[in-house]
Order: sequence, then C-alpha cells, then structure tokens
Amino acid sequence: MPIEKDRSVSELMQDIVTNVQQIIRSEVLLAKTEAKEEGLRAAKAARLLGGGAAVAFYALGFLLLFCVYALATAIAAWAAALIVAAGLWITAAMLLRTGIKRLREVSLTPQKTIETAKEKVRWAKNHVK
Repeated sequence: MPIEKDRSVSELMQDIVTNVQQIIRSEVLLAKTEAKEEGLRAAKAARLLGGGAAVAFYALGFLLLFCVYALATAIAAWAAALIVAAGLWITAAMLLRTGIKRLREVSLTPQKTIETAKEKVRWAKNHVK
C-alpha cells in the first residue's frame, strides 16, 4: 500500500479503524471455524463411545446367551456364563477406552486463533514504533 503524504489525520484514523475491524472479524471467523472443527472431532469420539456402549449391551444380550449354551455342553453352565461375560466385557472396555482416548485429544482452545492474534499484536506493536 503506497504511502500518501497529503492524507488527513481523520482519514488515517478511519483507515486504522477499518483495518482493526477487519482483523477482529477475521479472528472471530477463525475462532468459529476452529470451534466447529473441534466440535466435529468431539462428536466423532462421542459416537465411538456410544457405539462401544451399544455393542457391549447387545453383545451381552445375544452373544452371551449363544456362547453360554455352546459352552454349557462341555462345562458347567455357570462357568460357561462367566467365561463368556468376561470376554465380552474386555471387548467393550477396549472400545470405550479408544473412545475416551480420542475424546481427550479434542482441544477446546482455539490455538490457531490465539497464535494469529498474538502475531497481529506483535506486528501492530512493531509498526506503531
């Protein structure tokens, strides 16, 4: 942007205000975009948690019954039920652990927005001097 020597102070102030408004708008837009991205990541992790819980519930209902009957032909029915239940709970725990791990990776702090805001403040300080 070429420097014009014949501009009034009020025109310069008008330009400064306009530029600051544009910077603020872009920062707000960036913050919204980051929040949306992190929200989508959180939703995916929540779906994994919900899926893990649903699989655990249905597995407990259907597979347990099937496996208990199958194992009961070779060992006592109570032992068969215990073995099957333990295996299914291990599977459910693995799914839930994966979902929790991914949910913890979600950051609710808009890092990009903070960095660009700091960069713009540093730039403004350097150019005001």
